[in-house]
Amino acid sequence: MPHILLGDDDEELTQLLQEYLHNHGVTCDCVHDGEAVIQKLKNASNNVLNGAAAYDLLVLDIMMPKIDGLSVLRQLPNISDIPVIMLTAKGEEIDRIIGLELGADDYITKPCNPRELLARINAVIKRTSAAISEHTPLPESRLHLNQNQRLCQIDGIELQVTGTEFDLLVALLKQKGEVVSKAWLSEHVLQRELQPFDRSLDVHVSRLRKKLQPFHDEPIKAVRGKGYQLVL
Repeated sequence: MPHILLGDDDEELTQLLQEYLHNHGVTCDCVHDGEAVIQKLKNASNNVLNGAAAYDLLVLDIMMPKIDGLSVLRQLPNISDIPVIMLTAKGEEIDRIIGLELGADDYITKPCNPRELLARINAVIKRTSAAISEHTPLPESRLHLNQNQRLCQIDGIELQVTGTEFDLLVALLKQKGEVVSKAWLSEHVLQRELQPFDRSLDVHVSRLRKKLQPFHDEPIKAVRGKGYQLVL
């Protein structure tokens, strides 16, 4: 049974979602401010070191007391590589882009249908689990991707990447030197069909490109009308 953490200051909403998710096979712990989210994840990381199971996913509101959701996202790479779905009333395009730029794997605006949230939770967990169990050998490269531990190194230097960014690197590295279509990447990495105005994939690639640029001027080429090509 998947085990997720839900950080949202709306206690009535979290109780309803907790009951709905529990009835559909998802265990859900709830906290109501950003500080508690961080503490829960730190405790979970320590428990993992002692052999306990970690959270499979974090559902995170933006507007929370003490520490807001975006600030939590900024701190997350130092705490956990847990996948994140943003769940928020801030539905403007710029809010969604910022959330994705900070490493969120998906973004849902309130009010949301609990069934849609459940579907997205299962999709992200399925994608993450599939990537973890992937053992296909990768081509030789300056990039070293440990698919079991989900660690990324370049020239021996560890690079902090989100779960989606890691999956993108695996997908691109498997076809190194070839142009990989956006439609294929969206379907295989984001687990959904590419929609005409969906910039989620572009945002993830842009963020990943910035992290790689200290090692190469143009690590991922955008081929107009075709897709992306890893050249690192």
